[in-house]
Amino acid sequence: MTITAPKDEAELAALVKATGQAFRIEGLGTKTALGNPVAARDVLSLRHFKGIEVYEPEELILEAGAATPLKVLEKTLAGKGQMLAFEPPDYSSLLGATSPGSLGGVVACGLSGPRRVRAGAARDHVLGFSGVTAEGVRMRAGARVVKNVTGYDLAKLATGSYGTLVAMTSIIVKVLPRPETEETVVLRGVDDGTAMRLMSEAMQSAADVSAAAHLPGEGTYLRLEGIGPSVAARRDRLVKLLQRDAGVLGDRESAKLWGEIRDVKPFWSLNTSCIWRLGVTPTDGAKIASAITGQLDAVHFFDWAGGLIWLAVANRDDGGEAVIRSALASGHATLVRAPASVRERVSAFTPQAPALAALAARVKAAFDPGNRFNPGLMVKG
Repeated sequence: MTITAPKDEAELAALVKATGQAFRIEGLGTKTALGNPVAARDVLSLRHFKGIEVYEPEELILEAGAATPLKVLEKTLAGKGQMLAFEPPDYSSLLGATSPGSLGGVVACGLSGPRRVRAGAARDHVLGFSGVTAEGVRMRAGARVVKNVTGYDLAKLATGSYGTLVAMTSIIVKVLPRPETEETVVLRGVDDGTAMRLMSEAMQSAADVSAAAHLPGEGTYLRLEGIGPSVAARRDRLVKLLQRDAGVLGDRESAKLWGEIRDVKPFWSLNTSCIWRLGVTPTDGAKIASAITGQLDAVHFFDWAGGLIWLAVANRDDGGEAVIRSALASGHATLVRAPASVRERVSAFTPQAPALAALAARVKAAFDPGNRFNPGLMVKG
C-alpha cells in the first residue's frame, strides 16, 4: 500500500490525471470503517487540505479545507456564538478512531445529529465545494451564498457519496446562531409505542422541539432551545400538552445528554456487537424494533423522533442482516460497525431498487467512468 498526499489542488489534479490506478480517498482517516471495504490498495490522502479559508459571521458562511478538523471549526464558530446546525456526530469512540474527524469526512458520509429533525440533514447546510474528479479535472460547485439556484445542485449530490464521485478539497457550509440556552423534558416509564406517539405529538406542537429521542428503560427526551424565557414557556406548554409527569434537565445536563445520544454513547461498551443504523418512518419505529429484537439478541434506542433506530446485535455470521432488512418494508439499514468477516459478506448499505441502482450507476459513470475513487465502498462488487 502506498499513501500519496498532494499539497495543493493542482498537484492533486495532475496526480489523478497521470495515473490510471484506483484510490481509497481519505481525509484524516477516521471513517474508513464506514461503508463496504474499498477495493483499492493505494490511499489518496487529502490531509493537507485544511484550514478555514473564508469565515463571514455576518453572512453565516464558512469555507474550509476538507481535512479541517471538526474541533477547529466548532471552536471558531463558538467564539462568534455560531454552530454547524446539523450537529455533526463524533463516531470516534464507536469506530475506534483517534479524533472526531474532519469537515470533509462528515459531509462525504452525510452524517447528521439529533437536530436533523428540526434543522435538516447535512446536505441542507452544504452550499458548495471545490474538488477534483477521477479524471483529474478541477471543479467548483455552488457558491458562498445561501440562495444559490443556478444549475444542478452538485453539493447535495456529493454530500453522502462517501468520496465515490469527487475528491473534495474545500467545502462551503451555512452556519447558524448557537441557541442561548437549552432544556430537555424527560418522560420516564414509557414503552416504545407510547414514546413514538409522545414524540410525534411533541414535534407537531408549537413547542418547537429541536430533538426527540427514546432510550428504552431510561426515558424519552425532548429538547427545547432558544432564549431562556421562551424555553421556559414552551417547556410548560409542552408538559401540559403531553399530560404526563415530567422531569427537566438544565442547560449543562441537557447538552451532555444530547452529545451522548449524538455520538451513540449507549453502545460504546458493546465492543463485540455489530452496530446498525436504520432510517425508518417514525410511526413504524416501535413495530420494526419489536420485530427485530424478538428474533435477535439485540438492544436498541431511537433518535430523530423515532425515525432513526440504532441497533447493537450480538455477533452472528451475517450480523443480523437477514432479520433486520426483512423487517423494513421501506427505509434503509446501514451496517456501521462489524468484524471484518461480516463486512466482507454483508453489504453495508441496503441494496437499491433496480431503477434507483441504474440511476446511481449512471451518476457514478459520469463522475468516475473508470471506477477509481473508493471502488466498491457503496456497491459491493
